[in-house]
Amino acid sequence: MAESPSLSDLRAELDPATRAAVLVEALPYIQAFAGRTVVIKFGGNAMVDTALSHSFAADVVLLRAIGIRPVVVHGGGPQIGQLLNRLGKESEFRDGLRVTDAETLDVARMVLAGQVGREIVGAINRREPVAVGLSGEDAGLIVAAQRDEALGYVGDVVDVNRSILDTLLADEFIPVISTIGADESGQAYNINADTAAIAIAAALGAEKLVYLTDVPGVLTDVDDPGSLVSRLSATRVKLLIEDGVITGGMIPKVEACLDAVAAGVGSAHILDGRIPHVVLLELLTDAGVGTMITRMDGSGS
Repeated sequence: MAESPSLSDLRAELDPATRAAVLVEALPYIQAFAGRTVVIKFGGNAMVDTALSHSFAADVVLLRAIGIRPVVVHGGGPQIGQLLNRLGKESEFRDGLRVTDAETLDVARMVLAGQVGREIVGAINRREPVAVGLSGEDAGLIVAAQRDEALGYVGDVVDVNRSILDTLLADEFIPVISTIGADESGQAYNINADTAAIAIAAALGAEKLVYLTDVPGVLTDVDDPGSLVSRLSATRVKLLIEDGVITGGMIPKVEACLDAVAAGVGSAHILDGRIPHVVLLELLTDAGVGTMITRMDGSGS
């Protein structure tokens, strides 16, 4: 992938009138979302491509600068798999979840908090020193319980202790959360980042939950990028699944969005993380570039 343009490159390409028009277009969104929380699940190509990672870091710093409160939640499945491979340990999956024994859990904790989380924090802090890395184990942030003995140390979110997040957000920091949780005995569990992001967004009363993925959004024709649906109600999503329009790997993505809006999140967005500055394009422009899912027709922003 070609390196994405820097913000200075983009500014150089725009004449003053166009720059002014961009700012005017963004103004109503800035006013509407100021003081609101946006949870972003960071994953896909955006996580492993250096240029896209820097683009993402610029986006969240800008969101903070205009008064929006971004919270970043991340996984790291491919990175965990790579380290396990180097250690000569095979990964086993059941229903899309990695079977996690004690050794795999140690690797997951090391990769998520020690590698992936630090890389995201570093990318943001190179822009402005405002990112704070957290594990779900820190301050009892994510309370977890074992999902299934057959999966080992794979957990579900039981509760989110939002106090540490409230403190960081009040002081205008950007939390970057690794999705390892722990039960009341202190036993750690590896938690699916998509579902952890829902629980965190719901606990914070987030305005939006944004999923960065490797797909453009919901397409009515998977072979036609022009068939992207920019906005869907929960009812419409369910009908598209029943009619076989939404199929395969897109189903769990939209179901995660349905769970989020059912839990009280204002809207959930599926965005293509391969597009530079995609978060800004979706949240601060009229057109948007992904699919936004709301509880009902006409709701959300």
